[in-house]
Amino acid sequence: MDTQAELRFDRGDQTPERLKRQLSRLLGMTSAQASRVAAEALAPFGAHKAHFVVLAALEEFGPASQASISDRTRIYRSDLVAVLNELAEGGWIVRAPDPDDKRRNVITITDAGRERLAQIEAVLDAVNDRIMAPLGADEREQLFSLLGRVNAHLASGG
Repeated sequence: MDTQAELRFDRGDQTPERLKRQLSRLLGMTSAQASRVAAEALAPFGAHKAHFVVLAALEEFGPASQASISDRTRIYRSDLVAVLNELAEGGWIVRAPDPDDKRRNVITITDAGRERLAQIEAVLDAVNDRIMAPLGADEREQLFSLLGRVNAHLASGG
């Protein structure tokens, strides 16, 4: 299920009524479509959403260990290494030994990384606008609020 047509939640009378009432299916298919749109928009820049997540965390919270970045971004530590390698190759981050613990590195965003973050953020802002085009400003805020509440509820074991 990875084409646009395959990810359409409701195909009218071709969709069983039981499926039309499944929120998890709607959210999953919407998430897959949103991820596809974002990936397609970022591809010409050689960027990924994980690049944005890591650079945003470093910009906002400052230099950090890989473990701290993993915890903040929810990127698995094993996957984070590849993301950090890509960012380092682009000159968007630097790794340096931690002065307090030489066994680990501290990751710092560079000036080029801040520029890259702004570039990726502009692309993702356009993606958000495309995804939420059918909604007005108040509805967009409401959607974020409602989904945030549902997410928090589920995260707390609800």
